[in-house]
Amino acid sequence: MLYSSTGTYAAISRAVLRGTLAGIDEVNADANSPIGFRPVVRDPGGEIDRYAPLCDDILANSGARHIFGCVTSSSRKEVIPTLDRTNAMLWYNLPFEGFETSNRVIYNHACANQHLLPLLSWCFGSFGAKPYLIGSNYIWGWETCRVARMRTEEANGQVLGERYLPLGEENIATLIAEIESLRPDFILNSLVGASSYAFLRAYAELGRRDPHFSCDSCPVVSCNLTEAELPLLGEAAEGLVSVGPHFCPQACPEGRDSSFEIISRQSVHTLASMLAVQGDRPFEKFIAERGAGFGIDPATHHSTLSVNVAQVRRGVFEVLHHWADVPPDPYLTRPKRHPGISRPRLSVVS
Repeated sequence: MLYSSTGTYAAISRAVLRGTLAGIDEVNADANSPIGFRPVVRDPGGEIDRYAPLCDDILANSGARHIFGCVTSSSRKEVIPTLDRTNAMLWYNLPFEGFETSNRVIYNHACANQHLLPLLSWCFGSFGAKPYLIGSNYIWGWETCRVARMRTEEANGQVLGERYLPLGEENIATLIAEIESLRPDFILNSLVGASSYAFLRAYAELGRRDPHFSCDSCPVVSCNLTEAELPLLGEAAEGLVSVGPHFCPQACPEGRDSSFEIISRQSVHTLASMLAVQGDRPFEKFIAERGAGFGIDPATHHSTLSVNVAQVRRGVFEVLHHWADVPPDPYLTRPKRHPGISRPRLSVVS
């Protein structure tokens, strides 16, 4: 396991680490399972230059060939050369921007056609097509905003603003002032960790000053915010809209049972089931031959997932729209795999 339990996005890392450890405990407690796991944990501390060396350390000194790890796309890309060199696998259990496949990575969480596209479709129909885009200044933010800009233009909308902050940046006064001036229909938030928390608290304060920025008229929407971060946000989370494969119908201590924990726990069980029948075939060949039977697309190594748009109400995510079993399309080349809402937006005319 290669997760940053400290650093700017520690809450997300701790969620996937909890889920992975829970899955290991469950597999090891199953008397019928021929597979048992011994966890080997390394903490890069959110420092990008520590991921590849620690990945190499795990593979060289523990005998492991499967790594559950990485939160940011930057860290995932850091370890892929090591995985290629050692014939090891990374199980990546976070939503990401897509436009990547690797024989050395299993992408278990959502890509853009399973989060961003359905979220935007819902927002356009519910609020309008004039968003403001914000993101952390790395791959996730860049690509999420790029696709959002493209889809907004296709919907004859207009992106009113687009800004990026360094990871961990909490000085957001200028950002809030610009949003207040431009008055968008909604804000797509692709900030990560401490930057996101600072923005959401400031935006909640803006909403108290100006009714236009309430969650009913101009919400903040996200592709990666889950129950794992609600305890850090408190009342500032009320009204936030997010999209994901799972939402917990009740308040959970420490944000447990978010999609991060659930996907990570399920992934451990999937790995155990695959190892039990893999035989002497190389793992990448096994996926090509039998991955579909375990819910993994052999061509892209991505998973088919349910998609839910949900809003925080009284501290709990309430699902507002649902699509079942959406197959992955990481390169956005298969429009039939892009869930949308076809209903027209209604308005009152007098």
